[in-house]
Amino acid sequence: MVLIRQISPDDAAAAAALSAELGYPVSPEAMRARIEDLLPLSDHAIYVACADANVLGWIDIAIARHLASDARVEIGGLVVAEEARGRGIGRLLVAEAEKWATERGLASVLVRSQIKRDDAHRFYLREGYARTKTSAVFTKDLPRSTPKG
Repeated sequence: MVLIRQISPDDAAAAAALSAELGYPVSPEAMRARIEDLLPLSDHAIYVACADANVLGWIDIAIARHLASDARVEIGGLVVAEEARGRGIGRLLVAEAEKWATERGLASVLVRSQIKRDDAHRFYLREGYARTKTSAVFTKDLPRSTPKG
């Protein structure tokens, strides 16, 4: 049986290992710091899928607010352990995200997926998501500064 629950800082090592599977390696210490930063935010949620004591997947969601569109929930990341794929765990995590969005009065969920992730695209299409656009993503690293406050 798979249990969906809110992430805990104690899940940091498992979440970091799953993040590496997604292609975003991070140390357990850095993952713990991220979890601790995000947990108190009311417009953000992270859920894990567990079987027994094993974390098999996670989903990271947040309310996105932009001038050009209505507020919506955005899936920032979704990963299921390779050995646990095909068991409906991704579907359970997405359903939890959709429930969270609905409870907050939001009418849509957006997810961005790299063009090369064909399996992920098929998954989202099966879950009722529609491909609405293809975009280029640009990133610029900024010099680090000390936060004010």
